[in-house]
Amino acid sequence: MSEEPALRPVARSTTRTDLVADSIRAAILSGRIKPGETLVERRLAEQLGVSKTPVREALISLASTGLVVISPNRGVSVRVLDAADLRKANEVRLLLEPWAVAASTRLANPATVREAREALAEAGGLLSGDDPTALSLANRRFHHALYHACDNELVTAQLDDLQNLAALGTVTVLWRHWPTWREEFTEHENILAAVERGDAPLAERLTRAHIKRSVTHLSRTPAS
Repeated sequence: MSEEPALRPVARSTTRTDLVADSIRAAILSGRIKPGETLVERRLAEQLGVSKTPVREALISLASTGLVVISPNRGVSVRVLDAADLRKANEVRLLLEPWAVAASTRLANPATVREAREALAEAGGLLSGDDPTALSLANRRFHHALYHACDNELVTAQLDDLQNLAALGTVTVLWRHWPTWREEFTEHENILAAVERGDAPLAERLTRAHIKRSVTHLSRTPAS
């Protein structure tokens, strides 16, 4: 007779803390809340229409991903990234994302190509505009579309956090010194073409080269 487990699985649902974290994260990545800005629990709770408890829990969660910093003396603030921080994030992406894109390509999920194509079209429409934050977020959606179907939630969770840091720092650090958004768009087109053809090895090589260029630029970026 088999022994029953001590705990039974529970259905996963989106909690209020998750919703609060999503809202704060979106405000940070969209630039509505700026790097270095102090995040006051009471004020956030009032704006979101919730108690301070889910706000406090959400800020702790965001701190674990690196988007915000909790200081005993200064409270909670949005992280200010420098070139070294962004380079380190991209170095970890370099280890994970090429494999994930190749794995997604092999699985040949039509939604992957559709979502990536939509994000790429959005980015293309923003190239000549004056909203680099929106362009950075479109690029983030492009990368997410290509790796999230790799069938490894441990990898995708890590990459989501790294992409958030990349989106936070690309406009304020990378593009300020290296305005490479048109070059990146062309590289995205080539990566997506390889994915559409089902050429996983080529998609992996192109993704690796794409991220490595950012690492190289950031290595040459002067300290703030």
